[in-house]
Amino acid sequence: MSSTVLIDPTSEATPAVRERNARPESLEGRTVGLLDISKPRGNLFLDRIEERLVELGARVERYQKPTFTKPAPVDLRHEIATQCEVVIEALAD
Repeated sequence: MSSTVLIDPTSEATPAVRERNARPESLEGRTVGLLDISKPRGNLFLDRIEERLVELGARVERYQKPTFTKPAPVDLRHEIATQCEVVIEALAD
């Protein structure tokens, strides 16, 4: 597995090197979290993603940040991490 440089948009001075997590072979039977960051029309994008995930046999949980201008609250991140095996975050402009 190769390492990837991730750039944090919240003014990270030095990019961190992190190992990628292995992708599951299938989403069937897995819980997928969909995080709406509260930008206009992000929910429409996630609606379509949810349809496709359900077709693939995934169980979908929806979450929403209070505002797109700040990181997700710690409690919300913890809830997603404990309830989901896979997470998709929506950005739409």
